[in-house]
This record gives sequence, structure tokens and C-alpha cells, in this order.
Amino acid sequence: MDLIGVAPRMPNRGETIVGTEFYTAPGGKGGNQAVAASKMGAEVRMVGRVGQDVFGPILLDSMKGAGVGIRGVSIDADAPTGIALIFLDSDRQNHIVQVPGANKTGGETIVEAALEALIDADVLMLQMETPLEVSLRAAQAAKDLGIRIIWDPAPPTFFSKEIYDLADVLTPNQMEAEYLTGLPVSDVGSAQKAGAALIQAGASIAIVKLGMLGTYYVSQEAEGHVEPFEVEQIESVAAGDAFGGALAVAMAEGMDLEKAVEYGCAAGALSVTKVGVQDSIPTRGEVETLLQQIR
Repeated sequence: MDLIGVAPRMPNRGETIVGTEFYTAPGGKGGNQAVAASKMGAEVRMVGRVGQDVFGPILLDSMKGAGVGIRGVSIDADAPTGIALIFLDSDRQNHIVQVPGANKTGGETIVEAALEALIDADVLMLQMETPLEVSLRAAQAAKDLGIRIIWDPAPPTFFSKEIYDLADVLTPNQMEAEYLTGLPVSDVGSAQKAGAALIQAGASIAIVKLGMLGTYYVSQEAEGHVEPFEVEQIESVAAGDAFGGALAVAMAEGMDLEKAVEYGCAAGALSVTKVGVQDSIPTRGEVETLLQQIR
């Protein structure tokens, strides 16, 4: 669940400032990406865990309302639902503290749900909000079945060689790319260097999201930069997750890498034109309309 506060700027250490807005919204990287993929027209099965508190039913209802299958989401009676404290500054740029809560419990239960969800699947989407050992087991099962694995390394944490070997696509933003490679990422040129480092580390495809600078992608066969879409930005909370869900659907449908990245960028761009999190994620029709306008 996302708890969102807006203020003119971020406070300094020990400082209290007055905010201008506060609201809550169903969120979470996995949930957001599941909703995004569902809005793109995919059949989506969510796997995870919520607490038996006020936030759990809200998250389940939001995903179910977006057409996401929630059979694989279990309830923990002892742990709270995962939350994110999101602070937006005057430019509506986000600063996030994530507390995983129930997502860090129920390892074997989540693994079993993931194995069931993989039946006849085309893509497995993973983030870093569930226990790493659970994600690795799900990824290995997907690999054995020939299912494409898209891994969003957020929130950034220890990233093992095993992840590079299992993931088909890595989708860090510029801060996460910097964390993984140790290289500063501030523009397309530095994203290119970070992407090359990720490929050298074992990634098959690296996609570095640069926000208002667009997106850089690289594989063994191709590389390129998708320019940012010119839209009026209101809020950027769900942009990366809208990108991820749309990218996954585009790849599952056989689009080439450049077109799939462009599709994801269009979804991310549209999400920043609205207030909210899952509510801000666009539909497939909205994405295709935007793409038609620029072609």
C-alpha cells in the first residue's frame, strides 16, 4: 500500500516542514506491474502475500478490479501488509521508503503459488520485494519451462551472479543501474556504459530507465535509445511499473526489442499525466493511441 505525502521539498535531517497533500493508493511494484500488464490485455496471475489488516483487502480488491488473478496471493495473520512511504517534491519526483511486511514471510507458500502460476505462462516478472530465495526458485522453474524472465532490480539490494544467469531482461532505473554497476548514470552516454557493464556481468538484455531522458536498451544483438514522450507530467510514482507491465506484454506478443521498449515507454509516459498509482496506469488503447500520434 502506498502512503503518499507531497511537500515543496524534502526536509533536511532533523527538520520538519509542512506538506500540502496526503493520500493513500493501492501500490507495490509487483501489484502495479500486474495491473499494468492486465490493462494491456494480458491474463495475469499475481503471486505474493498481504497482511490481515486494513490494507490487505484494499490491495486485493484493486488488483481484482483490474482483472488480475489473485489466487496466488495469500494472507498472513501475523505480519502487516507491505507499505511504501512516498514523498513527492514540488517537481512531483518521488523519494520512497519501502517496508515489505508480509511479502517477506511465507516462503514455501509463495513458491508453491508461483509454480502453479507458471503453468502455460509466457513471462515471469520479478522484483526485489519478496525473499530472494523465493524469487530464485521461481526463476529457475521458469527457466526450465522456457518462460522469459523480466527482473526489475528494485529496491536495489544484493544481486548475485545467479540472478544474471537466470534473468532474460533486467530493467533498472538510473539509480539502480548505478548501484549494480558502480558507474554514475546521469545521461544516455553513462547509461550506455552501465548497460555494457550489465551485459558483461551476464545479463542478456539490459534496459536502463532514465525518466525524462528516455530509455536506453542493449543486448548482444542490438542497442538503442528511445526518446522520451512529450507529455505534461503530474506525478511519476507508477511510471516504472507501467513501463514494466507494458514491456512484458509487448515481449510476450513477439515485438522486437526496440518496439517493446517503445511500448513500455508510452505506458510510462501516460502514467505520469495522472495522479495516483494503479489508477494512473493507462489502458492498451491509450498506449496505442499515443504511439499512433508519434508515428
